Amino acid sequence: MISEDKNKYVIFKLGSDFYGIDVNNVLSIERVGRITRIPNSPEYVLGLMNLRGDVIPVVDLRLKLRLDTSDINKNTRVIITKENESTVGLLVDSSSEVVEIDKDNIDKPPSSGSDNEILKYIDGIGKSSNRLIILLSLKKILN
Repeated sequence: MISEDKNKYVIFKLGSDFYGIDVNNVLSIERVGRITRIPNSPEYVLGLMNLRGDVIPVVDLRLKLRLDTSDINKNTRVIITKENESTVGLLVDSSSEVVEIDKDNIDKPPSSGSDNEILKYIDGIGKSSNRLIILLSLKKILN
């Protein structure tokens, strides 16, 4: 049973850093399949993916967050997410676990002292198993 004082997050990596999104927004985690480019789309939109008959846009989360790009390899995954009526795939370096984080172990994101693009997408910083996890707002990423 989940305590009301805890939230579950799907954890993934971009580079050496850990990130998380609320498990309630995740439909599945998939291997990278064929992605068809969309002409004149933003750089971070990789294209469209056919997932069991559904056509889903795929966003390269590294590019969206203005991080260095990385090659797709055997560990790369697409996290299929849903926010309101939008289903979108997020390309990440790897994803392998769901973690429950007590609300007392979530700090507010840094609010000043940096013009880092990623700050506007962060809901909080979670602490779990001696590591920091950057908790992202799917709603902010998709808007």
